[in-house]
Amino acid sequence: MMSVMAAVMEGPLADLSAWKPDECSIAKAMDLIGTRSAVLILREAYYGTRRFDGFASRVGITDAAAAAQLRKLTEAGLLAKRPYQEEGKRTRHEYVLTRMGRDLLPAVLALMQWGDAYLQPGPAPLLLVEEATGAPVRVQVRSESGREIELEELGVRLNEDFARHRRERRRSAATDGPTTGDDVTTR
Repeated sequence: MMSVMAAVMEGPLADLSAWKPDECSIAKAMDLIGTRSAVLILREAYYGTRRFDGFASRVGITDAAAAAQLRKLTEAGLLAKRPYQEEGKRTRHEYVLTRMGRDLLPAVLALMQWGDAYLQPGPAPLLLVEEATGAPVRVQVRSESGREIELEELGVRLNEDFARHRRERRRSAATDGPTTGDDVTTR
């Protein structure tokens, strides 16, 4: 018999049939960056691409697709538009990572690391290293104390600050009348 390999769901989360992940942060992130072109545009921004034509050609997408993804990532706050002007030409915009976009780096590198391990027929095409020393860089799940955590050692519990905030939103919605649909709740 195969052992169950899953995170440890704690407290009210232990009964998976008793709750739904309606406000799941993973789902919200995937709604924003869950397309191939969005992730590859972020990859290119990490590599130093800044101009529209560079994103479209390096990702291998149409200008229309590049424009749509750059607009979406900019409106969401992962990229910022910055004006530039080459001599004798009109002002254009380049795209630079914001703090929010830079904070997504571990997730994108984790995808790369996973793809290197499971999808490449041989060695990884690129190596991640600390620039100053050449030491290998890996994305890992670690506790605040620095200990690497395996899936079976990962506890998932309800964030009481989230629960309190949700109750306050519900109370406010009940006293203020109908909402604009921003108040998604879990049961």
